[in-house]
Amino acid sequence: MRILHHWPLDPWSRQVRLALAEKKLDFETEYQRFWDAPDDLLALNPTGLPPVLVEETEKGRTALCESRAILEYLEETHPEPPLLPGGSADRAEARRLAAWFDVKFSAEVNAYLLHEKLEKRVQSLGAPDMEAIRIGRDALRWHLDYMCGLLDQRDGLAGPRYTLADLVAAAHLSCVDYLGDVPWDDFPAAKAWYQRIKCRPAFRAILADRLPGCPPVDGYQDLDF
Repeated sequence: MRILHHWPLDPWSRQVRLALAEKKLDFETEYQRFWDAPDDLLALNPTGLPPVLVEETEKGRTALCESRAILEYLEETHPEPPLLPGGSADRAEARRLAAWFDVKFSAEVNAYLLHEKLEKRVQSLGAPDMEAIRIGRDALRWHLDYMCGLLDQRDGLAGPRYTLADLVAAAHLSCVDYLGDVPWDDFPAAKAWYQRIKCRPAFRAILADRLPGCPPVDGYQDLDF
């Protein structure tokens, strides 16, 4: 039995949900309002942040914390289908791009758009800062342009097939897409890539997410957008 402690619009939680679904592993979800520092989440992860994957086995309970550690664990324990390429250099490239989105994209885009338009709303932190939103949108365009440069030469971000890099990137972008801030039509290569990922069975639960009081924009669930 697996229980994923998560928050639906947390990009790192979405990464784990996608990986579990890609590997066809059954799991249940536990919704966590992590900003309230709930005791059950703190007991599992001292940082108080999702995601945390709890596995119950005959040998006892294992709590796995932080998305990258969980993704590597799943890749080691359930190698099929693989989310990392076969060659060492290709695996390094997939990991590099996953880190790009977890660190650089998060700091330059999510820290502005998700914080101002989503986190402030659900945590009652006041009105959004429009200048911060502008900064995040400008940075998003730069990241999409970088993605298009990669996709002009590759079918996936890290190479010829879907890998961890695509999964992590889609998890981050899907949260911004929920808010309607991705200018897809200006970046056709990135749009075509995201359309392919939205059609994957593993993505269905992500598209079904609905946050109370903050519904997604029209078209969020559409596969042909």
